[in-house]
Amino acid sequence: MKKTTTTRYDVAEHLRTPEEMAAYLEACFEEADGDAAFVAKALGDVARAKGMSQVARDAGLSRESLYKALSGDRSPDFDTILKVMGALGLRLRAEAAHG
Repeated sequence: MKKTTTTRYDVAEHLRTPEEMAAYLEACFEEADGDAAFVAKALGDVARAKGMSQVARDAGLSRESLYKALSGDRSPDFDTILKVMGALGLRLRAEAAHG
């Protein structure tokens, strides 16, 4: 019998375009159910897809602090979220919640 090998799935390897990144974040926002650390981890996935060093430079943060902020182990400050979103070329939008 042939042995099956598996590899860890990394979503960052599959986020290639700004549209894919935005769709992924939108889905994560919906799934987060108020969990800020979950959203931070999703932003970290997108930042890794784009290049963490470049995102850190564009956001005006150190790469190390960006990794810590977006690790999913904590909830980053909102100003960090806004800086990262801007560095990713993405915008936050609000819509009325229904139900």
